[in-house]
Amino acid sequence: MQGLHLTADLYHCQCAPSWLVDASALGLRCVAAVESAGLQAVAQVFHTFPAAAHGPSGVTATVLLAESHLCVHTWPEQGAVTLDVYVCNFGGDHSAKAQALMDALLALFSPLRVQHHQLQRGAINA
Repeated sequence: MQGLHLTADLYHCQCAPSWLVDASALGLRCVAAVESAGLQAVAQVFHTFPAAAHGPSGVTATVLLAESHLCVHTWPEQGAVTLDVYVCNFGGDHSAKAQALMDALLALFSPLRVQHHQLQRGAINA
């Protein structure tokens, strides 16, 4: 169960607005980023939330990985995104791949401010 869990809260994203509201396009980009990072997608769910009085609502893109998961949530009314990348290091260290995936998503959303968190999960010598 040892692995690396990366999260990021993105604020004031400067990306094309469609990345925040088009679940299908975002999902396909996420799958492509997963593959480019050298990770293996095994399933995915892309969901668009119903529009609200203030305009389009956000989307969630979740990609189940052989190594664990990627999850992206958007808030277009705030220009905000949360990212969650977790990789298990069973059978090999996938930490660099997790970081490459996170970097690709940060580049896609182009936030003006990012709050990063990194957590090493599981016992190293249990």
